[in-house]
Amino acid sequence: MKHTVKELEIIANNIREDIINELVAAGSGHSAGPLGMADVFTALYFEVMDYDAKNPEHPGRDRLILSNGHICPVRYAAMAEAGFFPKEELLTLRKLGTRLQGHPERKRLPGVETTSGPLGSGLAQATGYAYAARMDGRKFRVYCVCSDGEHEEGNHWEAVMFAGKNNLSNLTAIVDRNNIQIDGFTEDVMPLEPLVEKYKSFNWSVIEVDGHNFQEIVDAVGQAKAIHDNPTVIIAHTIPGKGVKFMENKFEWHGKPPNKEEAKVALNELRTLGGRIKSEHE
Repeated sequence: MKHTVKELEIIANNIREDIINELVAAGSGHSAGPLGMADVFTALYFEVMDYDAKNPEHPGRDRLILSNGHICPVRYAAMAEAGFFPKEELLTLRKLGTRLQGHPERKRLPGVETTSGPLGSGLAQATGYAYAARMDGRKFRVYCVCSDGEHEEGNHWEAVMFAGKNNLSNLTAIVDRNNIQIDGFTEDVMPLEPLVEKYKSFNWSVIEVDGHNFQEIVDAVGQAKAIHDNPTVIIAHTIPGKGVKFMENKFEWHGKPPNKEEAKVALNELRTLGGRIKSEHE
């Protein structure tokens, strides 16, 4: 890896702190999913993807599609950490006129590939990118982050079928398998299992990882790149609210931000975990 695991852990901890600060400044937004996916986004932006933060429209860049757009605080924090825009801008999350909308908007923020919001649509967008790239003979890879809850949407499975039928090996989906959604636990609301067998039945390769283990995440992406016969889904088992004990595994934190007092507790806990260091872009 380009970074040590310890360096990646520190970056992820920085990102989690920034997520808390974003949400408190906004006074609204989602907490559990962004915190739970901080390690995956750290791996994507600091180990996996080919991009140029100073030239975000570079035609050879890898594409990252965020389907579950409500977890955008983690994407924004990772992008700021990577140098796409100043970190001070994170505090404009959800403000009127900001580039950092409550769901990502492609035309506002360079480096964001698609506008997202309606759950279930992201994989169809990513599949279109991957299919077009193959038609044009382009070598970039397409990554799509999606939630487990949005597997309840029929259009997601249409994209799964299309990608499998067309053997889109340049497409890697990453599922945030945190087992929660806004109304409760996924297996109570609408059971998704057996998820591995479902993907395999549609001609996908499936890799399961601990979504907080950097080596497993990076290795899984490497395996996906070596598969040339079909698309790959990485099912990342994550802890919603990871790093903040009073949020962890509680679906009630799916769609609400911490207040100022809760944020103080969360930030103290995160600083105890890893200690913030300055990134090269601060």
